[in-house]
Amino acid sequence: MDVTPMLIGGEWRTTARGRAESVTSPYDGSVVGTVPVAGLGDVDEALAAAEAGAGLWRRTPAHERMRILLRAGELADERADEIARTISAEVGKTITEAQGEASRSGEIIRLAAFEGTQLYGHTLPLDANRGTGLDKLGFTLRQPCGVVVAISPFNYPALLVLHKLAPALAAGNAVVLKPARTTPLTAFSLAACFVDAGLPAGVLSVITGPGGELGDALVTDPRVRKISFTGSTAIGERITRMAGLKKLSLELGASCPVIVMPDADLELAASAVAAGGYVNAGQVCISVQRVIAHPAISGDFLDALVPKVKAIKVGDPSSPDTDMGTLISSAEAERVRQCIVAAADAGARVLAGGERDGSMVAPSVVADVDPVSPFAQDELFGPAVAVSAASDWQSAVTQANGTAYGLAAGIFTSDVAGAVRAIREIDAGSIHINWTPLWRADLMPYGGLKGSGIGKEGPRWAVEEMTEVKTVVFHGRPWQLDVHHLMEEGGEAGS
Repeated sequence: MDVTPMLIGGEWRTTARGRAESVTSPYDGSVVGTVPVAGLGDVDEALAAAEAGAGLWRRTPAHERMRILLRAGELADERADEIARTISAEVGKTITEAQGEASRSGEIIRLAAFEGTQLYGHTLPLDANRGTGLDKLGFTLRQPCGVVVAISPFNYPALLVLHKLAPALAAGNAVVLKPARTTPLTAFSLAACFVDAGLPAGVLSVITGPGGELGDALVTDPRVRKISFTGSTAIGERITRMAGLKKLSLELGASCPVIVMPDADLELAASAVAAGGYVNAGQVCISVQRVIAHPAISGDFLDALVPKVKAIKVGDPSSPDTDMGTLISSAEAERVRQCIVAAADAGARVLAGGERDGSMVAPSVVADVDPVSPFAQDELFGPAVAVSAASDWQSAVTQANGTAYGLAAGIFTSDVAGAVRAIREIDAGSIHINWTPLWRADLMPYGGLKGSGIGKEGPRWAVEEMTEVKTVVFHGRPWQLDVHHLMEEGGEAGS
């Protein structure tokens, strides 16, 4: 199979050291494509190109950047079916889910393109400062960070790439993208949309290969000003230690809770959890991992949930009749199975699923889970939902907050006062009333608290994080010379 070239400085090419590796389907092991294995020399070339590209792109008017991005969005729309087939093949998610992901690509680019033209500053009322008259004008100005490194995960290889690329490019930055090693082909397809739309050489590079070697080189390089990473909390912590004085956006791990109270619509709650816990085989940061149910309705909730979960059809991701595809690898599937076994050994009850077949794990419901056990505390990233009990609002909120994470939460209740209390007390980046955490509008701010990360995605917020603020002061003819305001920290005026 021919090697799909990577993108460095506007040129599609293989790595200088000539190495390549196969991208395989997690469903049947077939080879989906072959890509280069980049080395440190490729990283250096990509960053050198990005330095030059950043200088060019920041001087490109916003309306011209917008024109190119809008064309890229059109190309993403035109190529959506092809991109969806690539997503399904290399991730193992169902073709239906892949089509939904691909269909959102163009819209994310358009949202970001607009926000990149809206880099407003603020005027500063300097005369409100004691000792300052009307002789000065102050305002703030936003400018691109410069070179942005984007490191994306496997589970949404289109959306999570574009939530980094599109805002960074719209704001005038150059980007070096390192996609997940298991899912690089989607990233190449999206990069081609930008290149074919007229993006100047050097503004975008996409390199593939080992995350440890390439990622370390990218995040520590002094030419990089901004890092946007989505992945595990452990790797996010490693990046914070290594990056030095750089701006960081980190979308990290989660163990998202859903509270179900006695006055909840149990049919709605069960249907929502049966969807929200198993999309993309549970490999979603905002997937439902924990259900915290009031004892008065826990049995009825499980009676409604279990049949729905057992009805989820697992199989060939390319079939439109399949409801849930594979995990990213057989090793990940075995890890998830072992987590379910360990929960059962600790006293939990497996009411559905738990079986593994290759890279597929049957959708699972595990009841009577100890909320402080690893099955509830650690990010599972697989198709299983843990159900625990809480007897009142306070204990439910305490349990929801009882992990290291704080990405998203859901609450099912008709008690408005209780919902308001929970909204104020639950430590999560997004909270959904009468739905699960597994819902995201691409324009909304998205990001977590605590161990779930730093910063926000969503085009408006991401564009803000991809820029830096300068303060500008015009000094007119001073009405009164005040030496106290010419001195700062003991220095002389003019120093």
